[in-house]
Amino acid sequence: MITYILESLVFQLVFLLTYDLFLKKETFFQWNRTYLLVTFALSLILPWVKIQALQTTMPQELNGVVLGPGAEETSFLERISWPYLVLGVGSILAAIWFAYKLIQIVRLRNRSIVENYKEFIKVTVPKSTSAFSFFRNIFMGADIKKDKEANILAHELVHVKQLHSLDLLFFELARIVFWFNPLVYIYQSRVAELHEFIADEKAVKQNKAAHFEMILSEAFQTQNISFVNQFFNKSLIKKRIVMLQKKKSKAVWQLKYVLLLPLVLGMLVYTSCETNKENSELESGDSVSLTATKEIPFGEVDEVPV
Repeated sequence: MITYILESLVFQLVFLLTYDLFLKKETFFQWNRTYLLVTFALSLILPWVKIQALQTTMPQELNGVVLGPGAEETSFLERISWPYLVLGVGSILAAIWFAYKLIQIVRLRNRSIVENYKEFIKVTVPKSTSAFSFFRNIFMGADIKKDKEANILAHELVHVKQLHSLDLLFFELARIVFWFNPLVYIYQSRVAELHEFIADEKAVKQNKAAHFEMILSEAFQTQNISFVNQFFNKSLIKKRIVMLQKKKSKAVWQLKYVLLLPLVLGMLVYTSCETNKENSELESGDSVSLTATKEIPFGEVDEVPV
């Protein structure tokens, strides 16, 4: 299990470095979104994939005798090593925190005005200037100026139509299982950035100047929830403006995504070229000599040539 975790970490690091160095500055937002989702899934799958032709298996050697009926039974908790207990407790706490954030959204919705439309559900939050979306729900503060509301709705509607909340929820669940892995948080942050770039690109097609003015002039409060698409995020404002002003990348630069193929192939070779050598020398606490077994009542021993 520890080997699997380490290999996944290394693969994720390689994928993220490739993204930051070669792909992040391009305007292929949908391609980048797919890249991040696919590479994260690959980092979890590849450590389990073994190509049989590349494996080298060493013959097993038996240098001891193991007793079946005479083995001492231990309780379930005693059989679990402390690293797994720590991982389990951390995942339980992360799941509780995730449930708490979901309850926050439900409570906010229950005390707001809900209006159903064909493509989305508008949730007007009283005495608030917040603006964010979660699946089909678009939360809008009642104190947001009416002349800004249409542009914000157009922006958030892109998140709704493209199911951006599903991406963030996927990484939120990954954070529960791999709560100790900082790269999962980086992956989620990168995807959230791309969501804003995608929504801005779609929303500004009609009135780019008004969208610029709205981003710069308004300071919307945001909910501190990692799996909602926030309209206003101070850390993203500068990046969003830069990307809106940036010229579209040339189509030829899409060839950069071909880098994924040798990366995946190299990882497959790495995980498959393993020497499966099993050291069967038993520890003193687990091995029993033939002489000693004669003193154990009902102990059956099969003599094995050494």
